[in-house]
Amino acid sequence: MKIIILGAGQVGSSVAYNLASESNDITLVDNNEALLNDLQDRLDIRTVVGHASYPEVLRRAGAEDADMIIAVTNSDETNMIACQMAYTIFHTPTKIARVREQEYLDHPEIFCQEALPIDVTISPEQLVTDYIKRLIETPGALQVLDFAGGRAQLVAVSAYYGGPLVGHELRTLREHMPRAEARVAAIFRKGRPIVPEGHTVIEPDDEVFFISARKHIRKVMSELRKLDKPVKRVILAGGGNIGKRLAEVLESKYQVKIIERNADRARKLSEDLDRTTVLLGDAADEELLLNENIENTDVFCSLTNDEEANILSAMLAKRLGARKTMSLINRTSYVDLVESNIIDIAISPQLATIGTLLTHIRRGDVVVVHSLRRGATEAIEAVAHGDPKTSKVVGRTIEEIKLPKGTTIGAIVRGEGVIIAHHDIVIEAEDHVILFLMDKHRINDVERLFQVEVTFI
Repeated sequence: MKIIILGAGQVGSSVAYNLASESNDITLVDNNEALLNDLQDRLDIRTVVGHASYPEVLRRAGAEDADMIIAVTNSDETNMIACQMAYTIFHTPTKIARVREQEYLDHPEIFCQEALPIDVTISPEQLVTDYIKRLIETPGALQVLDFAGGRAQLVAVSAYYGGPLVGHELRTLREHMPRAEARVAAIFRKGRPIVPEGHTVIEPDDEVFFISARKHIRKVMSELRKLDKPVKRVILAGGGNIGKRLAEVLESKYQVKIIERNADRARKLSEDLDRTTVLLGDAADEELLLNENIENTDVFCSLTNDEEANILSAMLAKRLGARKTMSLINRTSYVDLVESNIIDIAISPQLATIGTLLTHIRRGDVVVVHSLRRGATEAIEAVAHGDPKTSKVVGRTIEEIKLPKGTTIGAIVRGEGVIIAHHDIVIEAEDHVILFLMDKHRINDVERLFQVEVTFI
């Protein structure tokens, strides 16, 4: 696929890195020549220096025969105009734009062929807000990812010594939970992936990914670790776009406080939010945190634009007694450095955004993509189409499907029901199949599995 990426910032460079490794023809456009040269030295991509929305720059980037434009510069307006140019002048089939400003997002009617011809709008702030909300709603989880509109979830937890299933073979999971089916999709032990088999024994500190119907998630988690108490009190450090959105979705169920250092912004937050307490101050102020009973706080989430400040304030909150700390970190190289040892969960906007972008890039009918383990692995939801003659999966049992090495099927969503994958389950047309790829370089093989032969009408 020939793809032009506009903007070589954190998101653009991360997308280029992910897609260049999958035999795509990638061209990256940015004003910063030094940044482009550095990326070109490390990746097999073309680069073009120039303003992303100028027609001549797009022409030099190859827009005349590009399959897709991904506009992820730091300017909403540049992204939107670039998509307009790609549609009007070059007739680019698929146009994706990052749009951050809520004023634009509140009017989805402007994103249409007659106005701004953008096929997909992506808001990193909204993606991160949804992600953090799921984590708060599932205490003890390291990751919570939705499939099939939330009917099925993939959850990552750290196995604790003393968990009922810890020290036992995976085949005993059904004996422990006869009424709550689940499947362990992957295990990471000391950072290395293990393909789960029936005889695999879960060890303490394993990072375990399991798939289950949403209603069974808490029950499955209880097999791997002592369940955390439900969240009641939340402190958000930073009242920017993400902090405000998160407060809006949490304040009806939790006791929420926002710490904001800008007086004007704090005043605006206090006017716009109904039940959230807004505090004017520095989230790294030890006296302020102690006065706000940080030791009784269930979740402290640092969400400012300064990732060093986020890390330091989360570290301080953890030392002062906050039960769980989360921190927004833009540099993916920082994520592994701080997670678990210093703070509980590092949130990467790039990884959340990449998963959504990949959903629209994958071939076959792939409706959800989640990038896991810093992009090394993927969980995808693909729809099976066709019949036994035109499809490589429909009408076949899971055991009969020739899955690429390191790929497992975790669950099938059929109608409103979630079916946990077993070797004798037969895939039917229109099933939503949830797969886990240990090696994301096998994605092309998985895509081909779900592509229907041309005889299918």
